[in-house]
Amino acid sequence: MSFEFIENGSPTTPAGFTAAGVTAGFKRSGAPDFAMVVSATPAAFAGVFTSCTFAAAPVQLCRKRVLENDFLRAVIINSGNANACTGEQGMASVVKSCEIAASALNIAPETVAAASTGRIGVQMDMSLIEKGVALAVPALSADGGNQAAEAIMTTDTVPKAAAVKFQVNGKDVTIGAMVKGAGMIDPNLKVPHATMICVITTDAVLEKAQLQKILAANAEDSFNRITVDGDMSTNDTVLILANGKSGAEIKPGSADEAVFAEALLALMQNLAKRMVLDGEGATKFVEIKVVNARSVEDARKAAEAVGNSLLCKTAWFGNDPNWGRVVAALGYSGAQFSPEKCDIYFGSIPVVKNGGDAGTPEADLLATVKEREFTITCDFHDGDAEYWVWSSDVSYEYVRINADYHT
Repeated sequence: MSFEFIENGSPTTPAGFTAAGVTAGFKRSGAPDFAMVVSATPAAFAGVFTSCTFAAAPVQLCRKRVLENDFLRAVIINSGNANACTGEQGMASVVKSCEIAASALNIAPETVAAASTGRIGVQMDMSLIEKGVALAVPALSADGGNQAAEAIMTTDTVPKAAAVKFQVNGKDVTIGAMVKGAGMIDPNLKVPHATMICVITTDAVLEKAQLQKILAANAEDSFNRITVDGDMSTNDTVLILANGKSGAEIKPGSADEAVFAEALLALMQNLAKRMVLDGEGATKFVEIKVVNARSVEDARKAAEAVGNSLLCKTAWFGNDPNWGRVVAALGYSGAQFSPEKCDIYFGSIPVVKNGGDAGTPEADLLATVKEREFTITCDFHDGDAEYWVWSSDVSYEYVRINADYHT
């Protein structure tokens, strides 16, 4: 490993970034609910966003920023109002929000991006945006990354932030990030055209197109591999900003770029796993691996079907090694495979052999399914393609949280 994680890392760990998390009043609880991340200098940037047709106003604005702008200076995030399905007024509100932040920071409005999370269909209260900006700007700090991570939480139980560092030609390079998301998690992030929101920062020198290519590829192997409840959000947003303050240039196609991409993927996977572990009411983290499939698409369909199956998820919560639910999900997934060749393992223990009961006593499986984390491997013996998904169980608490969320 050519990089290392930094203790208490956050999006302000890289040089030249400040952040703040404040209480503007979006949340009835009085908890922090407005965050701001600012680069001291213009930063090249890239983004990937939800593929949901009902994309929220801030997602639409961010797509426009990615397509039309060369750099960003700031990102503002509110928690408590998604500003989704709000029509022209919603778009006007997010544009105005960026203008308010830009004025306070003395930068151009088009260099500000925005993200939102919370209830859908509620118009933005602009007085809260004004209050959030007024409180956040004077609070901006190089130590403010973890406070910003706290302010973007909704049903998350813990803030999620991290950072990694490595060297390029003797210069330290750092990548930091924060993410929120505990429910409404089944991202399908696409190149631009819980809700999960992620802001990534780095002090390396990279080109915009280079950032976009790396971010899109890494999203496929991190955030696009997780599911809590199978529901894609209207607001999924991942932004990366590179301000070059380290002076370390990452040239396209170089060995340094490969190290940067590796470190960024490790950071994104770290945060993706923590999102699943903090899934609404989750008590289990389950990796579903499909191996030796005919194609990657077949493996993906099969893994996602198991990861999203309510019957599988409730069995995991109940410590029930019910492999019949797994084979049923594989069967309806749409994946092409030969059932009579299929083997399934819970951890390292065989539960299905050649499409039927492997004969393992159920009592022997209990130790595996009682673990906080375990793996289910489905071997199709039908090719050489594979795919994995990270999922969680569904508990009574998940139902309570989502039954009470609106009211």
